[in-house]
Amino acid sequence: MRRPIIGITCYVEPASFTVWQDTTAALLPYMYVEQVVRAGGQPVLLPPAGDPAGVVPGLDGLILAGGGDIDPARYGQDAQERTGYVRKFRDEAEFSLLATALDAGLPYLGVCRGLQVLNVALGGTLLQHLPDAVGHTDHCPGPGRFGHLPVTPAPGTRLAKALGEGPVTVPHYHHQAVDRLAPGLTVTATAADGTIEAVELDSGRFAGRFTVAVQWHPEAAEDHALFEALVAAC
Repeated sequence: MRRPIIGITCYVEPASFTVWQDTTAALLPYMYVEQVVRAGGQPVLLPPAGDPAGVVPGLDGLILAGGGDIDPARYGQDAQERTGYVRKFRDEAEFSLLATALDAGLPYLGVCRGLQVLNVALGGTLLQHLPDAVGHTDHCPGPGRFGHLPVTPAPGTRLAKALGEGPVTVPHYHHQAVDRLAPGLTVTATAADGTIEAVELDSGRFAGRFTVAVQWHPEAAEDHALFEALVAAC
């Protein structure tokens, strides 16, 4: 039996590796790849170039990975001082890819930026700098450092089925979050400070589909349940 093919979006950034210094590279933390393989899937990286939406018919599932901030113009705002790493070419590719995947009914897992893309694509907005709203930096304690905060899944949701209904501590690395929730999305987990930490799209024509997005970083967690749930849905 073949492994389900799981497309994972990735960064395009200057990088240094082996003998190459400051070379533009399509790259992704390898934790995503390991989690998909461990869950029984076959990962395929999808760089924001060409027409990634055109590969949707060849995929069994899709992960929109973490990354820089979405251009605030997409949700009708000007960029604030702390909004950064905006890559408009990545926005263009991923919004198109997501729309095609949703139309095709592809099982979807959004990670961090992947939740934000889903919310903005469906008409929601973002808090551009979460510490201004919650008064602390525990969701993103420092460059390259995960915060470890509990989130509480909502009973009866796909998320609760995967993680359980009690609070679970997960790795966070986000300075933005949902502000206005998009129509059709349901909040499926929150942090103690009220931050929306997970959403699902499971109503109307999307009823019964696996469309789950989390604000934290499950690829860095010891629990593999979300990736296993995605692969099972495929």
